[in-house]
Amino acid sequence: MDLGTYSYPEKKKEEKLHYDVPEGVDIRGRYDHEFAKILTKDAVRLVAELQREFRNHIKYALECRREAKRKYKEGSLPGFDAATRFIRDEEWVCASVPPAVADRKVEITGPVERKMIINALNSGAKVFMADFEDALSPNWEKVMRGQVNLKEAVEGTIMFHDKARNRVYKLNDQTAKLFVRPRGWHLPEAHILIDGEPALASLVDFGLYFYHNFATFRRTQGAGFGPFFYLPKMEHSREAKIWNSVFERAEKEAGIERGSIRATVLIETLPAVFQMNEILYELRDHSVGLNCGRWDYIFSYVKTFQAHPDRLLPDRVQVGMTQHFMKSYSDLLIRTCHRRGVHAMGGMAAQIPIRDDPVANEAALELVRKDKLREVKAGHDGTWAAHPGLVPSCLEVFNSIMGNSSPNQIQTMKRHDAANLTEQDLLHRPVGVRTMEGLRLNTRVGIQYVAAWLTGSGSVPLYNLMEDAATAEISRVQNWQWLKYEVELNGDGVGVRVNKELFGRVVEEEMGRIEREVGKDKFNKGMYKEACKIFTRQCTATKLDDFLTLDAYNHIVVYHPKGSSSRL
Repeated sequence: MDLGTYSYPEKKKEEKLHYDVPEGVDIRGRYDHEFAKILTKDAVRLVAELQREFRNHIKYALECRREAKRKYKEGSLPGFDAATRFIRDEEWVCASVPPAVADRKVEITGPVERKMIINALNSGAKVFMADFEDALSPNWEKVMRGQVNLKEAVEGTIMFHDKARNRVYKLNDQTAKLFVRPRGWHLPEAHILIDGEPALASLVDFGLYFYHNFATFRRTQGAGFGPFFYLPKMEHSREAKIWNSVFERAEKEAGIERGSIRATVLIETLPAVFQMNEILYELRDHSVGLNCGRWDYIFSYVKTFQAHPDRLLPDRVQVGMTQHFMKSYSDLLIRTCHRRGVHAMGGMAAQIPIRDDPVANEAALELVRKDKLREVKAGHDGTWAAHPGLVPSCLEVFNSIMGNSSPNQIQTMKRHDAANLTEQDLLHRPVGVRTMEGLRLNTRVGIQYVAAWLTGSGSVPLYNLMEDAATAEISRVQNWQWLKYEVELNGDGVGVRVNKELFGRVVEEEMGRIEREVGKDKFNKGMYKEACKIFTRQCTATKLDDFLTLDAYNHIVVYHPKGSSSRL
């Protein structure tokens, strides 16, 4: 059976539409004429060649992750690698930062959706990170439509007609520089099979975008460099080495100079903080810095220490950048980046404008300003915002300290004081209390996020914050940790132990609250009950899954062989 062949009733009865793919590739996602412009034979061939060349390296890297996890569960702690001390001790620098992206004071992030792309590029931010990962629910339509949208964005032709408002959105003359975040190494793209195996989602996202856009991008956005990328979820420099090889392979295929592609790595796993020098070293010809992916970093802290009952987190709202282990992580990242000549990017401001409450809105903006002031004074070269409404405030803070004419602090803020940070600083036990409200908030937010994700939204406004998969992951693993060790609440629920009976009541009560908040009609039409089952199962499982999205992905994968559809 040719699983890449589809029939459409609106066409001639026997007419069959299919993607023209190279040998060994099956595409099982729905056929669409717009998608076919992305899934060209040569573009798919590049993806297939990258997978064939690097899949065994990636499989080995993922197996090394599992082996490290086994050691942590047996009591080991992550730390600096003695074998690569020479890389940390020697003086070397990465390739010079391209002038086009020297100034990255404020970066805005969001999914690869048409309206979001236009608004973000027009927001006044220096960079827009278009996200195929945590901010996107990666169903076939979203992923492929995202590639179409990005191609038009690079060409400058992207438009969006909001029929409800009778408003047309298009790009301004001046726009943010475009970075793209592909999905992590661990995620599959189940709608594309290469030699009988699901394609690696990271290589699908990277390969298709690179193939269709590198020439236009370098002419219009990169000033001779680019495309630019953000790289997620790494745990070790061996994973950075694979990305470096992928970049070199793509550059050679395209006939462009080695080092044209540039990438920022998100340091968002606990093991990676001990590998920052090594990661930059492997990517030194292709690097433009590191980023404090602080929400996923908290998630990784819990996941890494899942078998360490002496390292239980307090309520997640208390785990901010003033916690010693978080401040140490940020300070070491700044020192490492500036020592190696690249950007040290700060974390996300997740607040969104509160339009119906000016007082609450100003209070939220003040929190953002304080957070950004801390970042710029610490030495960060830029920061992240989740909403265009935050960009002016963030930019004002950075300019007030750095000055309008200073693009970054790479040469002026060396952070010699961070040279003495130790493994103990980076592993310092967090302080705070665990409360019933913390358990309830985790449950309420986690269920609502998963419900939105199942219906195609990966970036979700909840309680005046823009949440992505990282928030759901923190909520899930913290609930799991508290349940596993039946922790005693020491805040508003003193003397109460978290067990499955208590959690069952909390889930039931929070589902009732969600229904009241969103309305009965929306609740019944949404996927809240399905989300509740997934989230509850994850929180109460004997074994902690590495990623919530791997489980949830099975609920959004739909194949369309010969016009039919089936759910995995």
